[in-house]
Amino acid sequence: MKRILVVFIVALTCVGAMWLVSGAQVQAEQTAAVEVAEADVTAPKYVFLFIGDGMGFPQKTAAEMVAGERLVIDQFPAQGVTTTYAADRFITGSAASATAMASGQKTNIGMLGQTPDGQHVVSIAEMARDMGMKVGIISSVSIDHATPAAFYAHVPKRGQYYDIDVALAQSNFDFFGGGGIKDPTNKRENATEFVGDVNDLLAENGYSVIDNRDDFMALTPESGKVVCWNNWLQDSGAMPYHMDVREGEDITIAEFTAKAIEMLDNENGFFIMVEGGKIDWACHANDGTAAIEDTLAFDAAVQHAVDFYNAHPDETLIVVSGDHECGGLTLGFAGTKYASNFELLGAQTVSFQYFTAEILADFKEQHADGATFEDIKPLITEYFGLKFEGAEDDLLVLRDSEIAQLEEAFELSMSGETIDTQDYQTYVVYSDSYDPLALTLTHVLNQKAGLGWTSYKHTGVPVGTSAIGIGHELFNGYYDNTDVALKIMDIMGIDPQVHMADTTVGEEVAAQ
Repeated sequence: MKRILVVFIVALTCVGAMWLVSGAQVQAEQTAAVEVAEADVTAPKYVFLFIGDGMGFPQKTAAEMVAGERLVIDQFPAQGVTTTYAADRFITGSAASATAMASGQKTNIGMLGQTPDGQHVVSIAEMARDMGMKVGIISSVSIDHATPAAFYAHVPKRGQYYDIDVALAQSNFDFFGGGGIKDPTNKRENATEFVGDVNDLLAENGYSVIDNRDDFMALTPESGKVVCWNNWLQDSGAMPYHMDVREGEDITIAEFTAKAIEMLDNENGFFIMVEGGKIDWACHANDGTAAIEDTLAFDAAVQHAVDFYNAHPDETLIVVSGDHECGGLTLGFAGTKYASNFELLGAQTVSFQYFTAEILADFKEQHADGATFEDIKPLITEYFGLKFEGAEDDLLVLRDSEIAQLEEAFELSMSGETIDTQDYQTYVVYSDSYDPLALTLTHVLNQKAGLGWTSYKHTGVPVGTSAIGIGHELFNGYYDNTDVALKIMDIMGIDPQVHMADTTVGEEVAAQ
């Protein structure tokens, strides 16, 4: 393969960066120190980019504490710190962040594959495809959600799911796996142009659609282009939270990753992007156990890439990052002082989503004529391990104040009334998206374990980026999320800059 010049760029963000607010625009004045060094390396044949959505340093550390060992991603030789802000807001969103990591372009909240003024930019996945590499896109949420879509779609609003689904069908990528597609028939009626049912477009463009585990496991490299999703899409077209997975029935994100490697390995190499999307969703809901379990499932997917790297160490690059932190997770809580009781999280056996949609929904149906708090107590103990009586030193025994919180949340949940989330205090306690009882249960258990949450949304703290393989040294240090894309381009032998959609960068590199 061609030899390339690797440019090491270390971007230093000025202490006390000035943020100028004008309408919806937020800009950072930054200074950058650029150090150039030469290193003669071979461009990788195989490139992996793993993105833990909502995965900040606290999420990774909590997962390590529960697992009792370091994550695979934290053992990589290159470890960096990455800023995440969007073009128009300090606290980013997944669309803006994914666009930055896919193309090197800062953009506005909600925009995918575009500059703030609407010009289309080329993603590294599209460049890889044009270089003759096979391309795989995997996500534990719907495959047309913001992060995966940033690698193949170019729309001003991430909610244009029909247009995104059309872009998926026309991408000529080789493997899509994970969750489903949200709007193949334009039910939202927000298409730029309706060009037919996307299911038909997929077939016309040579894709086979697989929606069950048996057919998925039977796929081989000879199966051709595929779009695969889990049979059970738990919520909003997404795979189930890992702690809710039905063994032997559901496909895990690690299994999707292993199958993509198996199917895409070829003489021209591949580019595979894997998103752990439900880490973010669990953190939005302040469900620490679900977030940790999905972080560990994400790390297990990375292990498959590491196994492949071990067999191809001179041909492979693996990069792992987060797009932003979510929930403002803190590893410490006022009520537990210096204590950490991570082992208590194991008392929770289902996610907040499963409890809400399955357990609580069934309870409400069975108690349509009314229920008391006494009726729900056995379920609270069964699924969250919280006890209403017991030994004084049993940390899972509820205090009177905690019981009062749960009782109030239960009454709100059973009332069926819409919560007034315009009221500040009500929103802070119950959010605007989740069942009051499920949310309070995770809050109480997390606090007993020594975890705290400050938000139901994203936060603006930097995230970690790690790398192993060819050119991994570039990922040490402190840099922006746009640099993740630019560094990967550089290592792949592509000019490390934003490439507009009217360029043929991939074809040009392949021709070299």
